[in-house]
Order: sequence, then C-alpha cells, then structure tokens
Amino acid sequence: MALADPVRRAIVARLSRGDATVNELAEPFAITKQAVSKHIQVLEHAGLVTRSRDAQRRPVHLDAAALEHLTAWIDQYRLIAESRFRQLDVLLGGSPSVQEPQTPAKKKEELK
Repeated sequence: MALADPVRRAIVARLSRGDATVNELAEPFAITKQAVSKHIQVLEHAGLVTRSRDAQRRPVHLDAAALEHLTAWIDQYRLIAESRFRQLDVLLGGSPSVQEPQTPAKKKEELK
C-alpha cells in the first residue's frame, strides 16, 4: 500500500540517490510540504524510510534493506505469475498470436 501512490514511489526513487529533507523532496511536486510530510509518514510506518536529526536538518533516509526485502517478495510473486502464464500458453496450444481486430462488418460476414 505504501508504494501504491506515485508521489511515494517518486520519493523512494529520489531517496535511492541519497538522503534529503522534506523541503528537497517537496520541490518537484505541486503539493504542499505538509502533504509530502504525510507521504513520508506512510513510508515510515511501512518501514521503508527513517528520519534523523542533524542540527536543524531532519533528513529522510531510505532503508535499503527493507526495500530489498520488499523487492525479493515482489519478485517471488512475479516468478509465480510468469510460470502460470507459461502454463496457460502451453494449455492454449503455444504462444498467443496477434490477431487483427475484426470490424463489425467482418463479424457479420462470418455469422452468415
């Protein structure tokens, strides 16, 4: 759920390049800093990011280990889905072929 929102995915992508403050994370978005802060809170609750205090700065850090764990979990389900699609292809008689979409006139001709 934490990565379902495109803003949160963009924040994670930005943090993958290094730590950033809320102000820095808010720059590319046309939303308030408070909204960005709420997105960061969702990512914190999911365990993907942490905040620290460095004098007046409060940088946000990406937890690479948590992201790696999430990626491994997603890959597991991706592999299962791909296996099922391959089984379905075999069941249906091979690779699916690209068919030309039929116009209503062609469909009518086939029905006659």
